[in-house]
Amino acid sequence: MVEIINHASRRSYGQFCGLARALDVVGDRWNLLIVRDLLPGPLRYSQLRASLAGIASNLLAERLRTLEENGILERQLGDDGVLYALTEWGAELREPMEALGRWGVPLLASGRGEDAFQPRWLTLALPALLRGATATSPVEIGFDVEGVLLALRIDNRGPSADINPDREPETVLTATAEVVVGLVAGALTVEQAIASGRLRGDEAVIRRAFPGERAPTSMPVP
Repeated sequence: MVEIINHASRRSYGQFCGLARALDVVGDRWNLLIVRDLLPGPLRYSQLRASLAGIASNLLAERLRTLEENGILERQLGDDGVLYALTEWGAELREPMEALGRWGVPLLASGRGEDAFQPRWLTLALPALLRGATATSPVEIGFDVEGVLLALRIDNRGPSADINPDREPETVLTATAEVVVGLVAGALTVEQAIASGRLRGDEAVIRRAFPGERAPTSMPVP
């Protein structure tokens, strides 16, 4: 995979170190957030621009070009035109990004404030917060956040999350992002989450997924 990296097209730390070489490729502002948005699946340029509030159009185009040159993403032709998608190597960024996201959870304690948010981002955050969780008998819960449905599944392989699943889970909690993250992080009990939102389906399912035995992460309580 090393041979696909275009060393001439970017600045480099000039260090023979895996971390330094990785930061040479993805360390520029917006790069990892572009990867975050593409982890759930391919997007059009306009969808990326809408999700990444604050990025200039010319800067987004430059970042996409650089990530493509370095083998992290590729362009695909879909029914609606050109789509940007992660390559197999680019998708391997999920693990280090989940670890960084877990590390950053205490920084959410100040609340959302005026910060932008997209429900799509929870497909990275929720499995990251549930690292190590397994279930011999699979459990599936839906979260309706700002009108977008996410399906969280925990089975013997661990947790995973999908956006707009083909089949809606039988148990769905409609709540704010703060409530969902608080519940999954262990900062809110099932009772608190249900009281702050609206549950449709079997409460026993959500209790199986979140038995209250995890060490909570510092999070604000809505």
